Amino acid sequence: MVGNILKDYHVILASQSPRRQYLLKELGLDFEVLPDHEIDEKFPEELSKEEIPVYLAKKKADSVMPVIPLKTLLITADTIVWFKGKVISKPANHTEAVSMLHELSGSMHEVITGVCISLTGGRHTFYCSTLVWFAELSDKEINKYVTEYRPYDKAGAYGIQEWIGYIGIERIEGSYFNVMGLPVQKLYQELKKIIK
Repeated sequence: MVGNILKDYHVILASQSPRRQYLLKELGLDFEVLPDHEIDEKFPEELSKEEIPVYLAKKKADSVMPVIPLKTLLITADTIVWFKGKVISKPANHTEAVSMLHELSGSMHEVITGVCISLTGGRHTFYCSTLVWFAELSDKEINKYVTEYRPYDKAGAYGIQEWIGYIGIERIEGSYFNVMGLPVQKLYQELKKIIK
């Protein structure tokens, strides 16, 4: 059990995402939630799609490390949607959310989460990638979802665990939980490697 091997550590999840908090809790870990600081989500243009969320997860860790005590294991993460060679970020408003979902409708996109595990004197990072296929979505379906769920805190303007995921996602290849925002199976395996 990861909970047992982490018994000597104070575990902190630096994330405001209720989905990440829920998934980490379901993993059986005792942890404290520390809201991540607002960071500038810009990244160097030369980064590959896999490097982008890892870079942002490390940036989040850097923003909170100064207030983290010793013997702490800090977890930060960032999720991006990659579509047609570019990042689809979080929508700023209703219009942007509708536009993003129209773009993703009837197509395949990639969801990549970067995770940074920080310990005193060290840092371990990894990423997880999932392919997601959306069916064709009607204007009515997109408007209903955006109006009722207001997905402005979600990369790509949708949550797979919400109504739009039930009616719109035809299939995925890879981790479902990664699309939710935290690849818990891979996190579990990585923690086992780090904490001996």
